[in-house]
Amino acid sequence: MSENKLISLLNQMTIDEKIAQLMQLATPFFKGAEDQGQITGPMADMGITDMIVQNSGSVLGASGAKEIMNIQRTHMEENRLGIPLLFMSDIVHGYKTIFPVPLAIGCSWDLKLAEKSAEMAAKEASVSGVHVTFAPMVDLVRDPRWGRVMESTGEDPFLNSEFARAFVRGFQGNELTTDVERVAACVKHFAAYGAPEGGRDYNTVDMSERELRENYLPAYQAALEEGCEMVMTAFNTVFGIPATGNKRLMRKMLREEMGFDGILISDWGAVKEMIPHGVAENEKEAAYKAITAGVDIEMMTSTYVNHLKELVEEKLVDESLIDEAVLRILQLKQKLGLFENPYRGANVELESEVVMSTTHREAARELAAKSSVLLKNESTLPLKREQKIALIGPFAENGDILGPWSWLGSKKDAVTVKEGLLTKIKDSHLTVSKGCDTENITDAQLEEALKAAREADVIVLALGEDSEMSGEAGCRANIQLPAAQLQLIEHLKSLDKPMAAVLFNGRPLDLHGVLDQTDAVLEAWYPGTEGGAAIADLLFGDVNPSGRLTMSFPYHVGQVPVYYNRFNTGRPKGAPDAQERYVSQYLDIPNDPLLPFGFGLSYTSFTYSEMKLSNETMTEEQSLDVSIQVTNDGPVAGEEVVQLYIRDHSGEVIRPVKELKDFKKISLEPSETADVSFTISEDQLRYHHSDLQYKSDSGTFTVYIGRNNKDVMEQTFKLEK
Repeated sequence: MSENKLISLLNQMTIDEKIAQLMQLATPFFKGAEDQGQITGPMADMGITDMIVQNSGSVLGASGAKEIMNIQRTHMEENRLGIPLLFMSDIVHGYKTIFPVPLAIGCSWDLKLAEKSAEMAAKEASVSGVHVTFAPMVDLVRDPRWGRVMESTGEDPFLNSEFARAFVRGFQGNELTTDVERVAACVKHFAAYGAPEGGRDYNTVDMSERELRENYLPAYQAALEEGCEMVMTAFNTVFGIPATGNKRLMRKMLREEMGFDGILISDWGAVKEMIPHGVAENEKEAAYKAITAGVDIEMMTSTYVNHLKELVEEKLVDESLIDEAVLRILQLKQKLGLFENPYRGANVELESEVVMSTTHREAARELAAKSSVLLKNESTLPLKREQKIALIGPFAENGDILGPWSWLGSKKDAVTVKEGLLTKIKDSHLTVSKGCDTENITDAQLEEALKAAREADVIVLALGEDSEMSGEAGCRANIQLPAAQLQLIEHLKSLDKPMAAVLFNGRPLDLHGVLDQTDAVLEAWYPGTEGGAAIADLLFGDVNPSGRLTMSFPYHVGQVPVYYNRFNTGRPKGAPDAQERYVSQYLDIPNDPLLPFGFGLSYTSFTYSEMKLSNETMTEEQSLDVSIQVTNDGPVAGEEVVQLYIRDHSGEVIRPVKELKDFKKISLEPSETADVSFTISEDQLRYHHSDLQYKSDSGTFTVYIGRNNKDVMEQTFKLEK
């Protein structure tokens, strides 16, 4: 269907039909849905009529080719103009084959695997009838108390931007119309949702515009540059106004400055939530503010269908605002080929072959292994197959390792740690004991664990957070492991046996009581469907750990937010261990995190040497080359993430002590040396000045290269302008 035909279709629509296109409803409202008619609670108070449903534009949360085709078929029969529905769902890190949570994927520093995971998730979703995924979430995150840090790739704007691009490429491919194995992506949450006060979900966000542009907008911009079709509004405030009703944010910054011309959708209920926010007196005012801000689709509240027509009749809203929103929705439906084929890639027969295929599970296993980060190892790992192992902990046989936003992922399909270990060793070499529940411990559980440990050569602890302790609304003020698990560690420590901990969690933790009490710690995050298999690969050395942290692990929750690209202050702390007054420091804990950004160990060791700059000066036209030699001087092959940081020593506004500007992941055999080179260009030295101009300044810079942001070599150069 051509653009002219879309406009012709738009012109045939009544005002009621247009407004209904802007309504997104969950499956219970639709004929053909398995849960049709189960309309309870707030949904029952929305005032949704059969006519609104017949003319609505999109469906939230439908799954499975059969159900989606049934809903679409019925809808096409009842919709006067035969306009197909868009089916949207939260396919964040997998459809049914669940990959590691995005924070873990970030720790892989592997953009190709990240793209591949999104491509496979899209393939499973599309064959099951889904058209749009509410992903990627690219919010910059600095506060591990916030439950949704697991849905981001970390605290660095450059790295988040690179992963944003990779995920959008994976979901959407090159041609949505012809490639029915892809889905449209929706980047979220615009904007700055990752900076809520107190790390508490849905809470106030207050920051300067310069900070917003410098650190929080780049990843959204990267997703848009890759062609992301949709943007979701954030729940939070920006410049004191809720994002969903923020005309300056959405019309000026998102559409005019960032060039976005696709669909803007509210988050669940966010339009009506402007009332408790205190910027709308009633639903009518909320609808007015959302439509004038440019929100095209209202998700799961009904202010548009209940009040937009009235606002148009009162000449408070120009109908052209509704027309532009409807046209954008029709354009995406056309781009997805829905007018020609309303069922698109949905295929009941093929669905059973594609979903949870061996190929997808193998990829999930590879990514889970590469996303895990070895945090400590005192000659305990890798395990030996002849050792007698006591596997102890609440996650020893627990399938709750998929993490939040796993949607159709099943705990029953997840490979547990026990199952993974038994692919490597005999039954007789493994004893399993729960030891405690996630948050409670009994004397009987403890005694059983101690008995198993006494008979073993080595203890493997499977510890962490239940998935409900993380994710949306999963905020925690205490970010240590629950006390029951720390108590379990303490008792087992008394046996004086080698002890390795495997951690399942969705946030950086305060690891006191873990890192200091065990001999090895493997951060597995929520590793997904193949988690147990990947962990076994790592524990036995069949795969060498290569993950590196993309969020700093705090020494104490009192430091939060703690992140590497901080400012120096006018009274910087001196030596790390110095305790002196009248500098910016705590009197009772260090300033630095327990584990820094970029940190991760390996079963081999890497030496950095011979750092060289091609010149001591650079210009706007003349870039600078920097190289370093990296040698694997350990016993086994391994992958190293070579990280490049830059510091601008004197800016027009204060500048961070370090900023990640590039990285390369290399693989080296024992005794092999690689020359790793980077090119630094003037555009990498730009930043937002006090007048919000984005440019560089002449002056002195330091470039750092190393294995994390602390362990680096450095050289100085000048930019001349």
